[in-house]
Amino acid sequence: MIDRIQAMRTFIRIVDTNSFTRAAESLDMPRATATTLVQNLEALLGTALLVRTTRRLSLTPEGAAYYERCMQILADIDEMEASLRHSTDQLSGRLRVEMPGALATALVLPALDDFHERYPNIDLAIGVSNRTVDLVGEAVDCSIQLGELPDSGLVARRLGTLEHVTCASPDYLERYGVPTDLDDLAHHVAVNCMGHNGRAVNFDFEVGDSALNVKVDGFVKVNDEQAYLACGLQGLGLIQPARIAAQPYLDSGRLREVLPQWKPVPMSVSVAYVKSRRVSPRVRAFVDWLAVLFEQAEHVDQDMSRVRQLLRGLHPA
Repeated sequence: MIDRIQAMRTFIRIVDTNSFTRAAESLDMPRATATTLVQNLEALLGTALLVRTTRRLSLTPEGAAYYERCMQILADIDEMEASLRHSTDQLSGRLRVEMPGALATALVLPALDDFHERYPNIDLAIGVSNRTVDLVGEAVDCSIQLGELPDSGLVARRLGTLEHVTCASPDYLERYGVPTDLDDLAHHVAVNCMGHNGRAVNFDFEVGDSALNVKVDGFVKVNDEQAYLACGLQGLGLIQPARIAAQPYLDSGRLREVLPQWKPVPMSVSVAYVKSRRVSPRVRAFVDWLAVLFEQAEHVDQDMSRVRQLLRGLHPA
């Protein structure tokens, strides 16, 4: 009978070291044993996990999916055993997190030394992108998400709302002039940011107790906040980035705020994780740490009701 736990640990070590020999040495076992364990595992699963050539190893699609699941399963086992040894204060294991680029760069990554100091035995694997993540299918523990969450089997904890700012580079404003009224936007161009559906997201502004949606044409569309900022800095059009990401460029003068009397509608931000009867202590620790980080951050508001009220009164220009 195959020792499945040992086989999974061996498989993971082979993938991490990209070598049967190095993996066997690190696990203090003969290379032939490591080879046999993986072969038995593949036979049990009825599928190949690794493609072996004379020069390198690579994962099959099934092997890549199995690797991610093994990492999570073994981390949970290690965590359970640690709790039985009365050491829950020393959380350990791998935590896979996805988040948008602007929040990663401006807020989360600069504070990670604090998280590591609190939980030195948690290994973070951080993916940075704006795509919609399948937490279950991709074995992601939690993700930071912008905007309203779709109805799903996820649990979401609200972290606050992000202030946005309408701005442009000095070069752009020199060419097109500084807009002084919302009607002026008809004579301007924008860098268009694409939503998850691939369509350009219009500008929006707070007008009284309502939100006004304004379409501003442009010749470039991007789906990443860092690219969005880069285009704005290059003078390719007006932009409405999160203020937390734009503030360093506003301070340095590389971007200038326009139409300050009409604020963009703030965007809600949440951290989502899979709904289950038992939430991993690692996930709970990271989510709690995020909540404090966002609560203390500049340009993050904790008042959700204002955004909901504005969006209810949203109307196009």
